[in-house]
Amino acid sequence: MRRPRLGYRPPLPLVAAAVIVALSAALPLVYLVIRAAEAGGPAVWQLVSRPRTLQLLCNTLLLALAVSSSATVIAVPTAWLLVRTDLPWKPFWSVATVVPLTIPSLVGGYAFVAALGSGGIVHQWLSRWGIGFSGVYGAWGAWLVLTLLSYPYVLLPVRSTLQSLDPAVEEAAMSLGRSPAGVFWHVTLPALRPAIASGALLVSLYTLSDFAAVSLLQFDSFTRAIYVQYQASFNRSHAAVLGLVLVALTTLLLGVDSRLRGNKRLDRTGPGGKRKAALVKLGRWRWLAVIALGLLVLAAVGLPVGVSAAWLVRGLAHGERVVVDLGIAANSFLVSLGAAALTAIAALPVALLAARYPSRLSRIIERASYIGYALPGIVVALSLVFFGARAGGLLYQTIAMLLFAYLVLFLPQAVGAISANLALASPNLENVARSLGYTPWRVFWRVTLPLITPGVISAGALVFLTAMKELPATLLLSPIGFRTLTTSLWGAVSEAFYARAAAPALLLVGISSLSLFILLRNEGMRR
Repeated sequence: MRRPRLGYRPPLPLVAAAVIVALSAALPLVYLVIRAAEAGGPAVWQLVSRPRTLQLLCNTLLLALAVSSSATVIAVPTAWLLVRTDLPWKPFWSVATVVPLTIPSLVGGYAFVAALGSGGIVHQWLSRWGIGFSGVYGAWGAWLVLTLLSYPYVLLPVRSTLQSLDPAVEEAAMSLGRSPAGVFWHVTLPALRPAIASGALLVSLYTLSDFAAVSLLQFDSFTRAIYVQYQASFNRSHAAVLGLVLVALTTLLLGVDSRLRGNKRLDRTGPGGKRKAALVKLGRWRWLAVIALGLLVLAAVGLPVGVSAAWLVRGLAHGERVVVDLGIAANSFLVSLGAAALTAIAALPVALLAARYPSRLSRIIERASYIGYALPGIVVALSLVFFGARAGGLLYQTIAMLLFAYLVLFLPQAVGAISANLALASPNLENVARSLGYTPWRVFWRVTLPLITPGVISAGALVFLTAMKELPATLLLSPIGFRTLTTSLWGAVSEAFYARAAAPALLLVGISSLSLFILLRNEGMRR
């Protein structure tokens, strides 16, 4: 189905702004190519083909596959319980099951290490009984933490799709003798496939780009190897080559996702208004469902928050000097707020050009803006260090460079949120305004912007949430002496000062929850 368009040529300022944003997003990729070319073809091939690189590739791929699969297994039944059943306390579970989005992998990794790792709360308790346990490290620990923190990326689109699906097809299948289980497997689940694919893709990309959890849990992945290569060597070409391999891997995932989703239409095409599906009575299973969701929320939210609180109390009881630095919290809040505003504004021309003036150029610009999906924070940081040093050092380690890194990393999130709202807003009103002599700028300001304001707010809230959690780019690009909650937490956890890490961990989760409230409020308003 063709996207609606205004029927006018795109204004030149709009095209120019979208091109500038797309070129900015592609800048880190240019750096990787330059750095890899400096190494020379033979050196690049030697690095790519050595056993260590192949082992990293297998580790990263298997972790991404395992995390996305387990996140899907958790999210789909959870979404079905929340939308299609008479589950008790549904409003509470609807919020509680997406709260893990506010918990950075740094906090999740810290909590599991502080509870189950060497010297952790559980480890100390077991040691009194002569039981040794430190199995949280490695592949299974990274898989568990990343699964618990990323399953909402699948839950949210699946839940939204279930709410919008027309129940008529399912009812027809039931009338033909299909059992409820048969209807779910053969009718409902295929309709959810695009939502599952998009959510699983986000989980895979989240896993590929994660640095904090894999580092704390001592699992070798590409992001950890790139950081070690950057820190241990003055030759940045090797780190750039590893970054290109990671970009190629992520691009492959994006291509597979595009093929799997295709261009199928799932909206209602028949006459009549949309109806809600009849709720399934859980009967004696309802309390088992409550227990299952309770365990999920306890593991994904209760453990990180509870362990942080326990270490804070333990530190205070033992005279640990626990300082809640509001200046550091303000740094995190303000830089994330700046990133949210900058990225939402930058996403507007790209989303508007792609949605209202579809062409080959607009498609190229839109795809270029999504390069950030293929670039983990550490790769973006390396590229900006390179360009910043060659710009005379004027931008190196400045707030402006840090905000630009956030823009590159999180631009796809903002473009996606705004594009979704533009797709729901008919261009007819804009066409009428243009026919009445309104200039393109006045049409945008008086007609388009009010229509897509919820999408712009959601885009900003999503970027704020993600920027609060970003670690590697913040570590490498922050000005000297500029500390945030993530860098403070990383410093304390790296030195195993768990009590000192507890306060910034709890503050980080608390501030991140503000953006989640905005996202859920906007979702409720759109229903």
